[in-house]
Parts: sequence; C-alpha cells; structure tokens
Amino acid sequence: MDRTLTERESMILGQDFLTWLWHVTEARGGVFKDRDGREFNLRMEERLSVQGGDGEGLESASVKSPSGELTEARSGLRTGKKVNRAQLRFDRDPEAWQLTLKDTDFSLSGLKTPKVETSDREDTDPDARVLEKLFLVEQCLELLDSVYREFLGVRLSSKWAEEAKTVGVWIAKG
Repeated sequence: MDRTLTERESMILGQDFLTWLWHVTEARGGVFKDRDGREFNLRMEERLSVQGGDGEGLESASVKSPSGELTEARSGLRTGKKVNRAQLRFDRDPEAWQLTLKDTDFSLSGLKTPKVETSDREDTDPDARVLEKLFLVEQCLELLDSVYREFLGVRLSSKWAEEAKTVGVWIAKG
C-alpha cells in the first residue's frame, strides 16, 4: 500500500476519533469506563487544533484558552474542519494525567503523570521511582486505549452513520 495513502487514512481515522471524542466528552460529561468497568473522567483541555482541506488548501486553527472556551475551534468544525490535535486530561481519583494527542500517528507529547511520591528512607529500592513512573504512564495509556476501543467499536460498526449524524448536529449547535 502506498505510504501516502496509509498516512492519509491514519489522519482521517485520527481526526474522526478526536472530533468524536470532543463531542462525547461534552455529551456525557466526560465519564468513561476502563476495561475493568471503573469510571474515569476525560476532558479536552485548553489547547486544541482543527484542520481541513488538502494540499495547498490545507487550513488549520489552533486555540489556547485557559478558561476552556474553544469557540474558535468550534467555528472551525462548522466550516468542515476536524480536530487534529488535542490536549486531554484523564482523571481517576485521586490521580490525573495530561497529554497532547496528534491525529496522524496518534503520537503523544507533553505527558504529565501524577506526582511520584519520594521517600526519605534510605532502604528503598533505587529503581522504585522509575518503576512507579512507568506504571503511571502505562495506566494513562490503558485509559486512552479504553476510549479508543470504544470509538473503534462504533466506527467499525453499522452504528457509525447514526453517530456521525449526532456529531454533526452537535457541531451545528456549537
């Protein structure tokens, strides 16, 4: 398969996912379940980018809003753009993670995990902090996988046409 075609398909799937995710986080107050059925919250944070068009007609708009108002990005959605990069925050009491997810290759950047507690005791394992940090990264990826698994369940089913209509209505009302 042509590499350009593969990249384009990945970008479309990624944009569908991030656009759907924005809609779903608002529609259900950001409540999701992990693979074990435990609830967690997910929301779009203050940085978001939308993109539309092709080749030289490619347009994008990036929004940074400390108050979480993403009206400029919403306007971009109404003109046919889709989310191509989003800052996400996962909360599962008492822990929180933050990351930025890109559409084309699902790359993560700026991952912030809950703080790893340090111990003043000398008898602790010197690798304990690194292992704890890796565990927290893995937990975040599992939460992201849960959301993506839910998206693929809808996207690859006959329910997608109806879901796309629902997202379209949400965009129009935005």
